[in-house]
Amino acid sequence: MSDVTYCEETYGVPRSQIPWSPTINYEKCVGCGKCVEYCHMGVYEFEEKNGKKLPVVKKPAGCVVFCKGCEEQCPTDAITHPSIKKTHAIIKKLQKSKGNTT
Repeated sequence: MSDVTYCEETYGVPRSQIPWSPTINYEKCVGCGKCVEYCHMGVYEFEEKNGKKLPVVKKPAGCVVFCKGCEEQCPTDAITHPSIKKTHAIIKKLQKSKGNTT
């Protein structure tokens, strides 16, 4: 998706420093593509895996921090994200290290 604009910062912290992106459990994934359809940030793309057309996380840095919409769309609970609480703690630590308390 070439027309997608990615967020460069979240709470004053460069997006590249925030570990937030989805993980797909392929033992649960049925390849329905609801995650691909839902994500307007272009995080997912279909790819051939083990003879099946399955979604893969192609642009993890495009995932909007704290968005879990694709996880909610998945009918088999195959998608997970990092802990919101731990991610908040990482962001606060990064803010303090830069003197930013946004």
